[in-house]
Amino acid sequence: MILKGNQRAGGQKLATHLLRADENEHVELHEIRGFMTDDLHSAFQETHAISKGTRAKQYLFSLSLNPPPNEQVPIEVFEAAVEHIEQKLGLDDQPRAIVFHEKEGRRHAHAVWSRINTNEMKAINLPHYKLKLRDVAKEMYLEHGWKMPRGFVDSKERNPLNFSREEWQQSRRNDQDPRALKQMFQECWAISDSRKAYAQALQSHGFELARGDRRGYVAVDYRGEIYAIARYTGIRTKQVKERLGDPKELPSIEEAKAQIGSQMSKKLREHLDKAKKERKQRSVKLAFERKQLVEHQQAERRDFKKSQEMRWDAESRIRSERLAKGLRGVWHRITGQHYRVKRQNECEALMSFQRDRKEKDTLIFQHIAQRQNLQKQTHEPQKTHGLDEIRQLRLEISRYSAMKTGKPLDLKKEFEKAAKELRDKPKHTHTRKPDRGPEPEI
Repeated sequence: MILKGNQRAGGQKLATHLLRADENEHVELHEIRGFMTDDLHSAFQETHAISKGTRAKQYLFSLSLNPPPNEQVPIEVFEAAVEHIEQKLGLDDQPRAIVFHEKEGRRHAHAVWSRINTNEMKAINLPHYKLKLRDVAKEMYLEHGWKMPRGFVDSKERNPLNFSREEWQQSRRNDQDPRALKQMFQECWAISDSRKAYAQALQSHGFELARGDRRGYVAVDYRGEIYAIARYTGIRTKQVKERLGDPKELPSIEEAKAQIGSQMSKKLREHLDKAKKERKQRSVKLAFERKQLVEHQQAERRDFKKSQEMRWDAESRIRSERLAKGLRGVWHRITGQHYRVKRQNECEALMSFQRDRKEKDTLIFQHIAQRQNLQKQTHEPQKTHGLDEIRQLRLEISRYSAMKTGKPLDLKKEFEKAAKELRDKPKHTHTRKPDRGPEPEI
């Protein structure tokens, strides 16, 4: 189970994020303990108010618990992990909240503690909490027999294709799979032994090697996006310089953009826009199917919860009726019958609680399997197909970049013309925002 935690403030924003049903398919406030209220916003507001009596700014500790993909992890495992982490970090008996999220066929949990020790009126120090979380995560992988990430076994073998948030956003702007994009840069580096070979390898994928303003060596794609070579290859800047030589011998970013722009054709841009439009249409279909499935699952869970509550109330009445009242009740207490019936009721109540929780987990696992099936049948194929087509268009653009052209295209006029044609089209009748045309590429 991957554990990520951090000390933080901003309790109201955190509560809003944890309860957002628009970003998650199912949200459940599983537990709220040690606060004066059962409302998450009010609970974090309470902690914030108490922290005003201390010098602490980051009055909360937030933790996310992400189990391995395709593993059916019951609620008890999440609860045991939270308890273990609580003791490991010294947050025993501190007010806490646990929230479960389900999204795209996966369930994960968030736990949030108050760091304020009200007896001493100071924040609990959490030294080396990242290392402690890593140790707990390793223990859980070994305990449950889950396949451990290679980065846990040896930090040198951590996935080199992990993306930072900035890299992910850049790849999203460029309609690229971030892992495939980074892998492409690394494969080009692996098969080249000189600047010329690396430049040719990048050109085969539609990128031009250039001199960056501050980052030394960069690659520029056909849309003008800039990629730092050292970052995307995972190679040290010193090693990059040894292979690619003096960056002053490379064209500047503006020169690379001008070269790419002059070699692009309107037809390829039309094909690319068409591919994006078709991919969006497939996304609309996926969103519709996902919405129907989520609504069905939410209704099923409401009915299931109601039926469990009705059964629990009926069983509670039966247990209550076993306890005699009046003079008979006094006699049962004297003879010990009352104690025996009470113990029987407690055992049956515990068994009923465990049964209800197991049934709830079973239903949730069924829903997760349904969501994973939809993800596999609809989302992944359309994602792969759309990206493959866009990648193929990049290869076509690289071929045009290798050709000697005559008069460069006036890209500004081309874009203005394409944008005008799109503005003149009739507006869409559905609720989605109309396509505003291609974004400026350079």
